[in-house]
Amino acid sequence: MHLPGVIKYIVVFVVSVIAADCAVAQDPYHDYIAEYSGMAVEQQALHGIPASVTLAQGLLESAAGRSSLAVRGNNHFGIKCHSEWRGDTLLRNDDAANECFRSYATAAESFDDHSRFLLRKRYAPLFELPVTDYAGWANGLRRCGYATDPNYASRLIAIIERYALYLFDTDGGRGAEENARFIREMLANSHPVRRTRGLHYVIAAPGDTYTEIAREFDIPVKTLRKYNDATRNRIKDWEEVYLEEKHDNATDGPDSATIGDGESIHSLAQRFGMKLAALRRLNPDVPDRPGSRLRLR
Repeated sequence: MHLPGVIKYIVVFVVSVIAADCAVAQDPYHDYIAEYSGMAVEQQALHGIPASVTLAQGLLESAAGRSSLAVRGNNHFGIKCHSEWRGDTLLRNDDAANECFRSYATAAESFDDHSRFLLRKRYAPLFELPVTDYAGWANGLRRCGYATDPNYASRLIAIIERYALYLFDTDGGRGAEENARFIREMLANSHPVRRTRGLHYVIAAPGDTYTEIAREFDIPVKTLRKYNDATRNRIKDWEEVYLEEKHDNATDGPDSATIGDGESIHSLAQRFGMKLAALRRLNPDVPDRPGSRLRLR
């Protein structure tokens, strides 16, 4: 990969600052950022797509490069085949069972195709936003239909803010001291409260537990786990954690949803802000496995 000198400097500098200032052991998410940030910055330089958004989508859609699509087909962005695709394919459970997804020879091809995918007319409004408006881009991707997950934008924003990915969107004007300050502030405010369907929630980062979040918001851990139908203390990466009681049914969105790869009935209950018991009552005979279709109301 041949990056302009200033872009190379930004990539190397930001990755080193994040590694040094966060003082954390390497994990799949940090490894992914270190490996693929150069590709994301290059795509920003070529097409004007924020590098932070590209990286956040890659981290979320590929589970930091560990998903079956990424491992078997170098598909880092969950892009489906669509009628125009003529390349290799893979089948995977998503909005329906055994859906067709694109497969690539290399990760670089996936990053290139992701940019071409967003350059379609459907996403044209996004390119009117500043490249530094990662929140606007995240919300725009959701509005334009990139994903059916109603909380897709919130997840992307949480990932960008958790790992300070917005630093990749700068023009190199920030100094080392200011970058370090931004990262310290980001770590001090790790769980911004968001709201959907009238419910307040946060997005769990890798390694989060209900005990830690309960302490942060001064909620009894037993109560917080009850709100979220939790049977264990560890929380799934980037899953919603509700700070109040959920609804008995989905208040908007689709009437049904499919359990995707790596998901469960509990995952859908969290995604749509529903009580797990209510979702099970609506689907008493549906097996809890990928590919199963569940009623939401």
